[in-house]
Amino acid sequence: MTHNFFQPFEADLPFEDALRVLRQATDGADDGEIFAERRRAEMLSFDDGRLKMASYDASEGFGLRAVKGEVTGFAHSSDLSMAALIRASETARLAVGNGGGTLAMSPEAIKERLYSGHDPLGDAEFPVKIDLLREIDAYARAADSRVVQVSASIAASLQEIEILRPDGTHLRDSRPMVRLNASVSVEENGRRESGSHGGGGRIALNGLMEPKHWKATVDEALRIALVNLSAVPAKAGVQDVILGPGWPGILLHEAIGHGLEGDANRKGVSVFAGLMGEKIASDGVTVVDDGTIRDRRGSISFDDEGTPSTRNVLIEDGVLVGFMQDRQNARLMDGAPTGNGRRESYAHVPMPRMTNTIMMGGDNDPKDMLAGLEDGIHAVGFGGGQVDITNGKFVFSCTEAYQVKNGKVGAPVKGATLIGDGATALKQIRALGNDMALDPGMGMCGKQGQWVPVGVGQPSVLIGGLTVGGSG
Repeated sequence: MTHNFFQPFEADLPFEDALRVLRQATDGADDGEIFAERRRAEMLSFDDGRLKMASYDASEGFGLRAVKGEVTGFAHSSDLSMAALIRASETARLAVGNGGGTLAMSPEAIKERLYSGHDPLGDAEFPVKIDLLREIDAYARAADSRVVQVSASIAASLQEIEILRPDGTHLRDSRPMVRLNASVSVEENGRRESGSHGGGGRIALNGLMEPKHWKATVDEALRIALVNLSAVPAKAGVQDVILGPGWPGILLHEAIGHGLEGDANRKGVSVFAGLMGEKIASDGVTVVDDGTIRDRRGSISFDDEGTPSTRNVLIEDGVLVGFMQDRQNARLMDGAPTGNGRRESYAHVPMPRMTNTIMMGGDNDPKDMLAGLEDGIHAVGFGGGQVDITNGKFVFSCTEAYQVKNGKVGAPVKGATLIGDGATALKQIRALGNDMALDPGMGMCGKQGQWVPVGVGQPSVLIGGLTVGGSG
C-alpha cells in the first residue's frame, strides 16, 4: 500500500519511492538514512519595560546520508520533493564509490517515549504571554527599590522528526522544548550588578507560566544580583574549591564530557585517548551520560540516527569504562552505539554528543565539606567557559561564589575564574556531597558549529588545588 512517508510534513514523498532512492544511495555502504525534520519556534523577550522582540520561525527539510568507512556523503534540502531527494542521493552516493561495505543493522526498537510530544506553542495566546512578561517586570521592580532593569523571555519550540533506514525501519518523534528566563539588574551607591535565572525542559509551557514558578525564578535572579552587589574582588592563586550542586556540572560537561565523546578518542585528539580501563579519577567518582531522564532538556527517546537513548556509564569509581558513541564511530572502534548520535537539524550530520551528563553523588554532608575547607572558595553559579579537548584545559567564570576561611563562608567574591584541566581535576576530587542535583534546564552545547540542548548535574564537589583567577 502506498502511503506518505513524511506524513506529519504533508509532503509528496511516497514511502516506497523514498525507500527505493535511499537504498540506491546506500548500496554497498556501511550505513545511511534519511532524516526529515519540521521545526517551529517562538520567542518573546521583554526588556526595560517594553516588548523588545517577538519572533516566530518555521523550517522543514531532509538530510540524506551514506557512510562508508570514515567517509560520509551527505546532502540536504529544504525542498521536500522526490526531485530534491534524488539529487541528494546522487551527491551522498559519491562517498560509497564502488561499494564493498556491509550495511549495519538498524537500531533496536525504542524502549519508551520520554516526553509527551505536546505542542507547547499553542499553550497560551500571544497577548497572554506578553501580559505575563509585563507582570514579571512589575513584580521584580516592586520586590526591591534597587532594581533598575528587568529582562524576561519565554521560548517554546517543537521539533518533529522522521528517520527512514535502508531496511525500511521508520521512526517518528515529536520533541517539545520550553524555557523561561529572568534577569535583574540592581544599583546602589553608583554600583550596578545583575543576576539571572531560568530553565525549562521537554514539557508544556503552562507550568512555567504559573505564578509559583515564575515568581521563584525572578526571586532567584534578584537574590543573585543582590549578592553580587556586595561582592569583593576574588583573590587570585591556587585554592581548594567546592563546586555547588546542579548547574556547576557545566564545568564537568565541558572539561571532561567532550573528551569522552567517541570521535575525539578514535582520532586520538582527546586527553583520555588510549586510557580505557585505567584509573583517571579519584575513588568514588562515577560519571554517566543519561538521555533517559523523563522530560529533561537533554533527553531524547532515540537519537538522531534512531538508536534508543541509554544511561551510559563513562567513569565508574574513578575508572574509564565507556565513551559516548554514534553509529559510525562505534563501528570504527568495534563498539556499540550508545544513543549519542545527535545533530542540530536536518542540514547537519550526526556526531557523538552529550545528553544529560552527571557526576553521581557521594555520602558527604555539604555542610561538613565547607566546615573542613581552610582557605578556598565556594562556587555555586557559573557563566561562560572555554575548554580545549586535546588537553582538557578549561577557564570558567563564576557568577556566584564566596570566600571560605577556616570553615566559615564569608563575603561573596566578584570576578573569580576557575582555571585547570579536566584530567587533573578528576584526580584532585577529594569529596562528593550527598546533594546531587540536576540543572534547571538551560544548557546548550556547541561542537563543530552545531548546537544541541543538553543537561548537567552533580553534587557538591571538593576539588583541591585549582587555579583561581581574580583581581584581589
